[in-house]
Amino acid sequence: MIKPRGAVMRSLLAVLAHPDDESFGPGGTLALYAQEGVEVHLICATRGDVGAIPPEMQLNAEETAHMRLDELRCAAAQLGLTEVHILGYRDSGMPGSSDNNHPEALAAAPVAEVAEKVAGLMRQIRPQVVITHDPIGGYRHPDHIAIHRAAVDAFNSVREEMEGASAPLYSRPQKLYYHTFPRRFLRFMVRLLPIFGKNPRKFGRNEDIDLLEISRVDFPIHARIDFRRVAEHKEKASACHQSQQGPSSGGLFGVIMRLFSGPETFTRAYPPAPAKLREQDLFDGVVSD
Repeated sequence: MIKPRGAVMRSLLAVLAHPDDESFGPGGTLALYAQEGVEVHLICATRGDVGAIPPEMQLNAEETAHMRLDELRCAAAQLGLTEVHILGYRDSGMPGSSDNNHPEALAAAPVAEVAEKVAGLMRQIRPQVVITHDPIGGYRHPDHIAIHRAAVDAFNSVREEMEGASAPLYSRPQKLYYHTFPRRFLRFMVRLLPIFGKNPRKFGRNEDIDLLEISRVDFPIHARIDFRRVAEHKEKASACHQSQQGPSSGGLFGVIMRLFSGPETFTRAYPPAPAKLREQDLFDGVVSD
């Protein structure tokens, strides 16, 4: 549902890569603002075609995509999202995967092409606040990095375009955030895993995540969002993504849940953050009327 011209209210847009990124990532923040009456839109760049699924499901890429989009619709309902916008790119794999070279893969698409698609939706949705992945995509997934770059380019393009046209401030994108997480817990894990015979450089179901490398790249935390009063909505949304969880008490899913069990944390990319900035509301300073 795109807002008609003249209708003004607070609006937030999350630009993410895969079905499940919204729930396992900033889902608490999205649910919190939705409950507060903010229009919360999600752009999901891929259909999740090649995401790891339990082998007993025996699904091809097309069937996997349909299943994962169904899971996304379930999660969006739990989070209270206004609308989900699917760009329709094919899922890519981790670095080195042959899936990255598929002609329809997000990782293979020109950044300018993806950015223009995001910008087109941004012009219609008119969010004041935009959220995307951090510059390394959290754990260096090529799709996360690709949509991060496209989202940043789209944000800057639309913001400058609207400033040049003297559009009302309330209708412009005013703030850009990267969803990220403090590295302290991750550094502790990197030290702990070898004690249990685990290689932190070959982590995850496919042993393709280098926790040591990820722990070395830190981003400043400028905003912490306490979503405890809507935590149940995030939990229910996460539960919708059954194909991606595995055992909820362990594995990569368990680690992700622990990483994001506290307040959700963000780096403010625009406007530039002053030293020691600590926000508790992504809409601080936003003009919405």
